[in-house]
Amino acid sequence: MPSIGRRAATAALLIAVAVALLLAVPGLRGVLGSVRHIGAGWVVAGVGLEIASDICFIVVFRLFFDRLAGSDARLLGWTEQGSGALLPGGGAGGLAIGGWLIHLTGLPIRWIATRSAGLFFLTSAVSGAALIAGGLALIAGAPGPDDLAFVVLPTALVVLAVLLIAALPSMVRSRPGAPRFIAAVATGVQAAEQTTFHGRPRWRLAGAVGYLGFDIAVLWVMLRAVGATPGIAAVTLAYVIGYAANALPVPGGIGVLDAGLTGALVLYGVSPVHAAAATIVYHAIAFWVPGIGGLLAYLRLRPRLLERAEPEAQTTIAHPPSPVRLRDCVDASSVAAVAADEDSERPVVREPRQ
Repeated sequence: MPSIGRRAATAALLIAVAVALLLAVPGLRGVLGSVRHIGAGWVVAGVGLEIASDICFIVVFRLFFDRLAGSDARLLGWTEQGSGALLPGGGAGGLAIGGWLIHLTGLPIRWIATRSAGLFFLTSAVSGAALIAGGLALIAGAPGPDDLAFVVLPTALVVLAVLLIAALPSMVRSRPGAPRFIAAVATGVQAAEQTTFHGRPRWRLAGAVGYLGFDIAVLWVMLRAVGATPGIAAVTLAYVIGYAANALPVPGGIGVLDAGLTGALVLYGVSPVHAAAATIVYHAIAFWVPGIGGLLAYLRLRPRLLERAEPEAQTTIAHPPSPVRLRDCVDASSVAAVAADEDSERPVVREPRQ
């Protein structure tokens, strides 16, 4: 996060370049004209919906990271969202930064990794469910295309992918010796399942739905603002499919996310000019709202982390840990297991739930 300011400046420069291209290319001037005709009320509505989406993420974030104090969890959730908006790789980059900051609070790395993976797979499952619901709605006759290539095939593929990923924990347990990557995915899926069906309070699971739903609503509102009237089911499919481009390692998803969403919206019946104009404004809102919120949260969180780090550093200098002799253990993996157990038993002081 120390370079978050430079990344924000880079993203602003890329946005300025994109606007300059719109002015320079005659065929794209209509896009800029559509953007100019968006009223302030539509933008305020979009910003409000994006804030609601970010708050919903905090709600579900606190469900997974329940060992954190409430105030710390809220700040860390905002910081993770800001990192995801500014860093390459979208949510994956945010998870990495968030996990590192959470570890600075004293929580064990293994627990953080498991919970982060669980949160990722839960939000991914909600996206998959949204695509399936939108696809079934279009097949059933909702406004929008209903052909094989753009609706039936993506829906069927996502259904198969969701079923396969959900079955991974059972498959790994029945077949020991699975590749490390597969085992890690299975661990994350299992964490998501356990938190979903056994975690408390379960009302926080609604945050995962709101996190996606309000963000899709921002895109839909921007489409209405430029004069397009696509169905909600079609916009949902275009959103989920278009967002796949955000996995490319580009800071802030500048360019790739715009191209992915615009192309997907055109496939599902939106005119190219309206799709490009709505996507540009949507991406600006989805970039700056969590980006600014994450930066402010990090500025408040950083002094707390430094205060906690100083006593630990002084304790380490005054009482350095004694070396572990491997001959006293069965093998090297036993040392790692003992360390992990000690970390997991470390007490964490939490504020009362609000």
